[in-house]
Amino acid sequence: MNTSSITALPDIELKSPGAGLITLDPVRTALLRGLDDLLTGLAAQLSAPEVVGPPLLSVDGLARLDFFRNFPHLGVSAGRFGPDVLDGLASGGSPQDLPLQPTGHVLPSATCYGLLLSLEGEDVGDDGLRLSAVGRCFRNETHYDGLRRLWGFHMREVLYLGTKDGATEHQARGGEFVQEVAGRLGLTLTRAAADDPFYDNGGSRARLMALDPVKYEYSAPDGTAIASVNRHRNFFGERLSIRAGSHGPAYSSCVAFGVERWVHAMILAHGTAEQALERLRAAVTGS
Repeated sequence: MNTSSITALPDIELKSPGAGLITLDPVRTALLRGLDDLLTGLAAQLSAPEVVGPPLLSVDGLARLDFFRNFPHLGVSAGRFGPDVLDGLASGGSPQDLPLQPTGHVLPSATCYGLLLSLEGEDVGDDGLRLSAVGRCFRNETHYDGLRRLWGFHMREVLYLGTKDGATEHQARGGEFVQEVAGRLGLTLTRAAADDPFYDNGGSRARLMALDPVKYEYSAPDGTAIASVNRHRNFFGERLSIRAGSHGPAYSSCVAFGVERWVHAMILAHGTAEQALERLRAAVTGS
């Protein structure tokens, strides 16, 4: 990574278009791109091919995965203007005063949902399947805070579907990778069990989770969670009829990185975006 090739903007400030909306300057953009390149190292280690997930998710599909039961506050609906309001728009009417038609879709809140829904009814075989993807994700939050909490952000994930033991190993290797990369970047992270698994956490599942946590988060010193490792047991395998050969419904796990939050953590640790970019360059080149 050649930091000297990064062009500085003239004396211009890139203003926030609104709460939770940020335009990254060239240095922070280089940080984001370079960090994502570094984080794809997990996919390379695990031979997880890169795919591109869908930009929208069906409401019906997510409902079958208990998304709205578990995360009713996060969903951002995709609406469109119907034919009956087009004349009003064309004549200068305010879009805010015109009704939207529901599309039956929402914006993704996590990259893995689109990949899982795309595998419905498939058999990943006895050896299982790994995929890697980065996607724009969107969350309806109660408040927004710099790069820590955004309307839209990039989430890099490495997903595994296969056996129970394979899902456990994937989670463990993902956690080791997070700490290894953090060390190379000069980041100090804390690991803690989280209480928001992907599937329904009521009743017996909540009791089981107390005995066997299925999600761990890795946080910067200011409490910002920048990565997580998740096991879903065979929940998605059962709900989506995804099989793992002779092993029955597939077990799954994923490792997720909030890339803008890694940018935040790097600036927090190294003082400025420029110094953070220099540290990233050193981590990549080994200098």
